[in-house]
Amino acid sequence: MRVLLVEDEKSMAEALQALLRMEKYETDVCADGITGGEALESGLYDLAVLDVMLPGKSGLEVIRQARQRGIRTPVLMLTARGELEDMVAGLDGGADDYMTKPFRAEELLARLRALGRRARGGADGSLSFGDIVLDTRTFTVRCTTSGQSVRLGEKEYRILEYFLSNQGQILRKEQLALKIWGYDSEAEYNKVEVYLTFTRKKLAFVGSEVEIKAVRGLGYELRYRHV
Repeated sequence: MRVLLVEDEKSMAEALQALLRMEKYETDVCADGITGGEALESGLYDLAVLDVMLPGKSGLEVIRQARQRGIRTPVLMLTARGELEDMVAGLDGGADDYMTKPFRAEELLARLRALGRRARGGADGSLSFGDIVLDTRTFTVRCTTSGQSVRLGEKEYRILEYFLSNQGQILRKEQLALKIWGYDSEAEYNKVEVYLTFTRKKLAFVGSEVEIKAVRGLGYELRYRHV
C-alpha cells in the first residue's frame, strides 16, 4: 500500500518513513500542509498519516478541504495535543483515527493495518466487480462464473486493486504510473501498457467477462461485458 506521511518535524518524519518502509508500505513524505494537501487530493494514496500542527496549512484544514472535495483516503491524525477538543475537531473534520505523541510504533502499525482493511472494503479482505473477486491477502483473482483463479504479480495486483477501488472512473495513464511506480519513476511511464496487457491476460485466463478498456484520449476503465 502507498502511504502519505505529512510531518514537518524532520527527525520524526525520517523515523516514521523508515518504520513504514520496513513494514513494506511505500511511503512519501511532505513537510507542510500545502504540499501535503495537494498530495492527499491527488488520489494516489491508500492511507495518510497527517500531523495537526503544520506550516502553511494545519492538518485540520487539510483534512476538511480533502473531504469537501470528495477524497475518501483513510487518514490517521498525529499530534502532540491530546486535549479532548482537539480529538473531536480532528474526527469531526474527517479523520478516521487519532493518536497523540508520543506513541508506540506497534500501536501505530496496528491502527494503519485496521484502516487498510477498512479501505479495501470486504471484511474478508476482498474486492469485487462483475464476475471477479480479488483477494487482497493472497494476491489472487478468482472468476465466480468459471471458478478459476490465478495469482497476480505485484504490479498486476496493484493495477487491478486500483481499478477495483475506483470503479466507474476513467484512470489516466499518468495516474497509473504515479500510483504503481511513484513520483520518481518517469522511466516507468511506458511500462503501464505492458503491465495492463499482463493484467488483461490474467483476467482472460480465469475466463472473466471483466475488461480493462482504453477510452480514447482519456485513459482506461474497468468494464463488465455481461450486462
